[in-house]
Amino acid sequence: MRSEDAVRDERTTSVENASYRWAYLALSFGLLLDTAYRALVRQEAGWDLLALVLLGGLVTTLYQAANKILTRRWALMGFAVALVAAVVAAAIALMR
Repeated sequence: MRSEDAVRDERTTSVENASYRWAYLALSFGLLLDTAYRALVRQEAGWDLLALVLLGGLVTTLYQAANKILTRRWALMGFAVALVAAVVAAAIALMR
């Protein structure tokens, strides 16, 4: 093993984690845009792509919960977002 291969410091890990974050955001929002395109332009259901976005969020949430880094504020915000999403979904369902 070469000595430069073995050198990994906190900066390297931080940059790698930041790159993973940007890649995750690009994929998630790309899937959301593709789902919106399918629904609005092609009149197709995009539940399969939306499920991938939700699965990505679920994986990160479960990982953070397993490592006990989620706070009470995070839980309250998550509940508020879920409540608003349920109200919007109900309103859309009633409009149809």
